Amino acid sequence: MHATSQADAAPREIFGQPRGLATLFLTEMWERFSYYGMRSILILYAVGAVSGGGFGFDDRVASAIYGLYIAGTYVFALFGGWMADRLLGAQRAVLIGGILIMCGNALLVVGRLDFFFLGLTVIVLGVGLLKPNISVMVAELYPEGGSRRDAGFSVFYVGISVGALPGSILVPLAAARFGWRFGFVLPVAGMMLGLGQFLLTRRWLGQAGRTVHRREGGAGWMPVIVFAAAMTA
Repeated sequence: MHATSQADAAPREIFGQPRGLATLFLTEMWERFSYYGMRSILILYAVGAVSGGGFGFDDRVASAIYGLYIAGTYVFALFGGWMADRLLGAQRAVLIGGILIMCGNALLVVGRLDFFFLGLTVIVLGVGLLKPNISVMVAELYPEGGSRRDAGFSVFYVGISVGALPGSILVPLAAARFGWRFGFVLPVAGMMLGLGQFLLTRRWLGQAGRTVHRREGGAGWMPVIVFAAAMTA
């Protein structure tokens, strides 16, 4: 009985790593599948002939849209990290970010110009919430630090390549074979799978990503209000 209690109290691991690493590995893998898959057809979709379902943009306009989209994901990551630290916690930030990424890609499936720009904006917000905070949770799985944490990050980074490579291949193939809209369906499905397994195995994360450093009063919401005002101006 005593031995059983000790076994239950011990942290469960997979191949010497916390079980929560598997949760974050798969979440990042599917997010990168979605991100790089959509990115691989973005310019082609923008410059594609209207008769073929594209928007017929000039090459320079399409490149500018692509560049702004990529830059936006990095810029908003700063704000996404702040939101997790002050308002949401990393776990909820990752969950909300994944939902936004899925919804943003779903908007691209519609095939209308207004939904196209709205979808890209929603994806930017989602990536900005998910990307910086999932790495924070990886670090929090290893409070002791050291070489074990380094090994954990090495495993986690493998997930980026495992997701990015097939996404960059399968999404363009699907778009070429079945049309642009079906190409955007795959990123939606990928992020849906990532969110599903995150919710099913979220308990493996324990307390990682649950801490929120709140400030007294409403001052902590001021950056959110300013950002929302800038977005709607």
